[in-house]
Amino acid sequence: MSENTAEVQSPCIGVCSIDETTGFCHGCYRTIAEIKGWWDMQPAEQQSLLSVLETRQNEAVNFD
Repeated sequence: MSENTAEVQSPCIGVCSIDETTGFCHGCYRTIAEIKGWWDMQPAEQQSLLSVLETRQNEAVNFD
């Protein structure tokens, strides 16, 4: 399987609750639209979204 067609694992961790302030899921940091659209995305789009989610999570975590 080439990199463009390889299945990308969903970022869902089973903690499904949307933050009313940010609109992001507390578990995977996706929006409802991103969650709904995940299985219709091409692998490259999923990989791109995973990068966005990593940034969102890093920005949301505050250890101060």
